[in-house]
Amino acid sequence: MAQKIILDCDPGHDDAVAIMMAAKHPEIELLGITTVRGNQTLEKVTRNALNVVQYLDIDVPVYKGMSVPMVIEPRPVEERVHGDSGLDGPQFDELTRTIESKHAIQFIIETLMASDGDIILVPTGPLTNIAMAMRIEPHIVPKIKQIVLMGGCYQLGNVTPSAEFNIWADGEAAHIVFSSGVKVTMMGLDITRKVLALPSVIERMSKHDNRAAKLFCDLMTFFNKGQKKTFGWEGGPLHDPTTVAYLIDPSVITVKSMHTDIEINSEQSYGRTNCDYFLLTDEPKNSDVAIDVDVEKFWDIVEECISLYE
Repeated sequence: MAQKIILDCDPGHDDAVAIMMAAKHPEIELLGITTVRGNQTLEKVTRNALNVVQYLDIDVPVYKGMSVPMVIEPRPVEERVHGDSGLDGPQFDELTRTIESKHAIQFIIETLMASDGDIILVPTGPLTNIAMAMRIEPHIVPKIKQIVLMGGCYQLGNVTPSAEFNIWADGEAAHIVFSSGVKVTMMGLDITRKVLALPSVIERMSKHDNRAAKLFCDLMTFFNKGQKKTFGWEGGPLHDPTTVAYLIDPSVITVKSMHTDIEINSEQSYGRTNCDYFLLTDEPKNSDVAIDVDVEKFWDIVEECISLYE
């Protein structure tokens, strides 16, 4: 039976690939896409989500969410790697798809409350929408089957020496989510930096003659330029699709149960995911943290998803 998910995202090149994968694979039932400020402003990431679903003819509703973090001032957007639009590279037709009238948080709450506790939340951006939904309606918490998120790291950050962007963009929201009691599976930079969309990967996907393959190649061609300039890599890391790949085939990623705290009090280390990798404390294991990825199997899953559009 397909796993029901809500994809909460801030497209974003890697978010766009996650949408592409989640919308077609038979192991996933994509109930809705919600957007949040992150890689770019809320207006831009929402437009990007609409462009992706229109381009790929994906019949899934899109809901606009939070435009600011819960407590802190909005962080700078990630133009270094995602460009001015947040999704530079592909050329899209005039946009005709529109967002739903309902706010993303209202959609999340109503969908979870009407469910049998069988919905997985998949946030690939800052956790503002998820945390706000938990605060507004605490009764949704036991209704959430699992949260599989992209964010954090137990080693090196990417926006500060200690923090990953999604957590750093709203540390208070991440604190709420990780302390909620819901099972959290964390796809951090420690493994996402291993799945680089190298030129050989782009060439491999380009052999599929469909719109998904073209979109993937156009996205990664631009994404790689920003990653090369910023981090020196020959290929951009496909952070967000690791969440969807894990749901399609959990064997692709190795996880380890441990306690994770979110640092929200330190000016220098704000947004750090303090992961108790060596189980040095007696704190409860509130997260399954990704520690390794089968790179070849990951790209096989991505390619399978692209082929489903043929």
